[in-house]
Formats: sequence, structure tokens, C-alpha cells
Amino acid sequence: MFRYPNGKTYTPKLDKPIKNQANQSYSNRGMTLEDDLNETNQFYLENGIAVIHKKPTPVQIVNVDYPKRSAAVIREAYFKQSSTTDYNGVYKGKYIDFEAKETKSKTSFPLQNFHEHQIKHMQSVISQQGICFVIISAFGTTYFLEARKLFDFWERKENGGRKSITHEELEESSFKIPLGYQPRIDYIKIVETLFFQ
Repeated sequence: MFRYPNGKTYTPKLDKPIKNQANQSYSNRGMTLEDDLNETNQFYLENGIAVIHKKPTPVQIVNVDYPKRSAAVIREAYFKQSSTTDYNGVYKGKYIDFEAKETKSKTSFPLQNFHEHQIKHMQSVISQQGICFVIISAFGTTYFLEARKLFDFWERKENGGRKSITHEELEESSFKIPLGYQPRIDYIKIVETLFFQ
């Protein structure tokens, strides 16, 4: 059992099994956005392009059972602190920090997928001249959304407006990242275009 710093129990969201495999998008092929990004980052690292890693979530282990000497089982743990964003690293001497999000909604991307501390963290990165963005998997497409544009949608929500980004808004305000073989999600191409040219 894992707990957040406030004591609330963490419950992982489990995907419902797919009933009809014929309706499954071929582009996904069973991989998640995180798997694709980890594979992409490994490609960048091995080819000397960028050094980007997934941030580990700090956990405080409270209760462990040792049924066998070689097999410890964690029975209770707490998240030490709220997480910031998923990935960070460096590209051409510039700090990069980004979050990866997925949705199965067919009409909009819910802003409840973000937490206020994540938005504040991204704002801090931008204030220090870092490169910050979000990679969103939605509507059968992968999008690159600059953090500054995300802030506009977040502010609208905070001021009592729409609590999601519509499909049309995401199309207009972000860049599509075509899926490839190596790298799988070549987001550095967009970083290069936006911040280095």
C-alpha cells in the first residue's frame, strides 16, 4: 500500500480490458506513451543527441515482509513528496523538463490530469530560461504542447472557464509528433525548431 504525503492512499488506475481487438489503434501496438518516450530517450542517449531521463518518484518504505531471504515484499509505503514532472535532462547545453500525459477521451483533454504543483514547477523552469513542454497522447495522435500555451488553458480553468482543452484547441496550439521507428517519438526535432533556430 502506498500513501501520498497527506496520508491519502494511492490507488493505481487500471485500464479496462479491450473487448474487441479489431477496434484497437494499430499505431499504439500495446505500448504506452511512457514506454515510447523511454525508448526514444535511450536512442537519444546512445546516439549522443540528448541526455533525458525519467525522474524516479521518491518513496518512503514503511513496512516490508521477508517471506524468503531473496524476496522482500513491500506492504506499506508513502510518497515522500508530490512529484513535479516526468522527465528532465539536457540538450545542447539547455535544461529540458517535460510532462507526459495520455487520455482516452474522444472530445477533449481534461486539465485535471495536471496538478497545481506541476504547473508551478513548469513556471519555475521557464522563469530560469529552461525548456518546458508537455507531450500529450490523445485522439490517436501525439502532441507537443509548449508549457506557456498550457498555462493559458490552466489560467482559463482557474478563472472558472472550460476545464479541458478541446481537440480543436490542441490541434491549433500544439505540434504533432509523428511516430517513427528510431526514435519512436522524435520530440527533439520540435525542440530544435522552436528553441535553437
